[in-house]
Amino acid sequence: MSHQDRYGLTLSTTSSEAATAYRDGIDLLLSAWTGAAEAFDRAVAADPEFALAQIARARIHTFYQQGDVARKKAALARELVARNGTERERGHVETLALAVEGQIPAALVAALAHLETAPRDALVMSLPLGAFGLFAFSGMAGHDQARVDLCERHAHHYGDDWWFLTYHGWSLTENGELARGRAMTERAFGLRRANANAVHSLLHAMFEDGSLADADALVTEWVPGYDRSGILHGHISWHQALGALEQSDAAKALAIYADVLKPAVTSAPPINVISDGASLLWRLSAYGHDVPHELWTEADAFAQRAFPKSSIPFADVHMALFAAATHNSAALEQRLGVIEQRLSEGKLAAGPVVPKICRAMNAFADADYQGCIRHLAPVLDDVVRIGGSHAQREIIEDTFIVALMRGGELARARTLLDQRLHRRPSPRDARWMAAAVG
Repeated sequence: MSHQDRYGLTLSTTSSEAATAYRDGIDLLLSAWTGAAEAFDRAVAADPEFALAQIARARIHTFYQQGDVARKKAALARELVARNGTERERGHVETLALAVEGQIPAALVAALAHLETAPRDALVMSLPLGAFGLFAFSGMAGHDQARVDLCERHAHHYGDDWWFLTYHGWSLTENGELARGRAMTERAFGLRRANANAVHSLLHAMFEDGSLADADALVTEWVPGYDRSGILHGHISWHQALGALEQSDAAKALAIYADVLKPAVTSAPPINVISDGASLLWRLSAYGHDVPHELWTEADAFAQRAFPKSSIPFADVHMALFAAATHNSAALEQRLGVIEQRLSEGKLAAGPVVPKICRAMNAFADADYQGCIRHLAPVLDDVVRIGGSHAQREIIEDTFIVALMRGGELARARTLLDQRLHRRPSPRDARWMAAAVG
């Protein structure tokens, strides 16, 4: 009997139990729901020769920086699929294996080529998409448009599929098509409410169109039904904390941090722990709110264990926030040395913006606002190249605006704030504009 996945693609397993568990695992993985790892484990237990279950499990290991076991499972998947997989499955395994190994350029090339012949291979399609996807972490400046182009190219293969609508909608939102992106994401959420990716995508749309009350209500109503071990549990609450800061409610933002974002209480992947924690604490401080020093030191201790060496630019920038906030210049210079060496060797795809951001944030923490302005001004248009989402990257522009205001360059601050307020309503930006005018 031939088994298929939910998208009609053949699965090289003779076990009905393995096929069912794999289909369940893919849906759970694509919805950022709990239980995906366990589903893939059941598939492997039912059929240890099932290469696709092995590589999917390896993918989840990479989220939690379990690199050794992920690479071993990727190597095993390659061996298994070479013996008993179809051509489509061999391309699937190879593409995911490259991603597991951190070979971002090669994985992106492989993914795009694979999708030309297997466009309904949803797990491969997911790799270039998202804030932490292959496009975002490629270093390219146009990754927002690239995601939309990919989705538009293959949308007719997916129709009203809840997963594809989720990521297509998010891609549109990030690329500035807010009304269309939000409507598409709302459609996806209606099709499957047990979909943390859809909630996350909706929160981005609400952030971009200024729907603060809608975002707060969505998190308050939906998140109690999402297990705290869910991969996006903390990040979804992080969005609620951003909304609180828009309203200048530092107490609520700090309470959210203590409840779900502190390293001691979260089970999120390390990249989420450091980026959500560092960016929220930095925003609080930059906006003029008091942040207990022990929150920085506790989070920094986790970050140093999780990212002891320079890695992807998105992580390096957040590690720079920790170094700046704790005034650990030695740690910052050590990391910058590696970053600038990679830059000089042509191995830093994101380019000079990475060390510039790191040095600017350090200058800001030292109250050297002119230094911060000097480092950031030439590279503001290139901040997109570090990856992540617009909401995550906005911390850089926020810091620049505060530096302008504290450095007495009010006219430049007003220009930027005027541009932002024309893009979306923001109580915080309105307060800043009033201060810059005054």
